[in-house]
Parts: sequence; C-alpha cells; structure tokens
Amino acid sequence: MGTDDLYLSAEKVGQALKTRHLTLATAESCTGGWVGEAVTAVPGSSQWFDRGFITYTNVSKQEMLGVCAQTLAAHGAVSEQTVREMVAGALAGSHAQVALAVSGIAGPGGAVPGKPVGTVCFAWGGTSGSVVAETRHYAGTRGQVRAQSVQRALEGLLDWLVSQA
Repeated sequence: MGTDDLYLSAEKVGQALKTRHLTLATAESCTGGWVGEAVTAVPGSSQWFDRGFITYTNVSKQEMLGVCAQTLAAHGAVSEQTVREMVAGALAGSHAQVALAVSGIAGPGGAVPGKPVGTVCFAWGGTSGSVVAETRHYAGTRGQVRAQSVQRALEGLLDWLVSQA
C-alpha cells in the first residue's frame, strides 16, 4: 500500500460525501493529521471536508472533543469507547454531518497489557446518531502501522456511508 492508495481512497470518500451532500470532520490521535492531509490533497475537498482535530494527548481529547475522563480511566485512549466519544465530539465541534476517529499504539513503544503495538481503534458516525467502531491489529514499523490506519479510516468511512443508504 502506497501513498497513491491513500489518495485514491480519499478521492472515493470525497465523491461519496459530495454525492450525499455531506461534510466530514476527523478526530485523529496516532495518525497525527494524516487522514486530514490525505483528504485535503484531493482538489475541491473544501466542498466536503470541514475540519480535523489532532488530539494526541488524553487532555486534548477531553478539552477539544469532550471525551470523558471516566472513559479514558476505565478503557484507555486506545479503545472503542474513546473513539466513539471522539466522533461525537468532532460532530459537536464542527459543522460536519459525518466524522471519523482513530486512536492507536503505533509503536515502537507504548504497548500495555491487552493492547500490543499495532492496536488501533476506529469509529465512524454521523449526526443521524449511527456510530460504528472496530479494533484492528497491524504489524510493521511505526510508519507502516500509521499508513495502514489511515487507509482503514478512509475505507471504513466508505463502508459506513454505504451502510447508511
């Protein structure tokens, strides 16, 4: 999977959002804004991309996205519960109708019991109230884990959009 694959996926996301007259907000942790970079590389993305939140620390997740301290304490930043709250916060803090969130352990350090390096959680949702979340485990270097996470975030958004039809 190369950079071209990411941008092709971002173009597909843009087409799907434009067709549905929807805009996107992103909430990113381990990907550090890479999803936002991929979508803004698409010409005309201002028609369907509202904004991105890069919330790398727990404090930033709380302050910018309203993630509950109790959620972080009970489940950790890398959890489906947290990314669901990140989606809700991105929707509340933007004009978008659709949001995605990603939080993970890209490595090489950071593993905790039950969450090895390469554990990444995703969520996709909309103002309709429908939110789905999943956890994936990726192998590879830090860069490879992050690239795979960006790709899955975009593919998962396309899947979510199709499921809403």
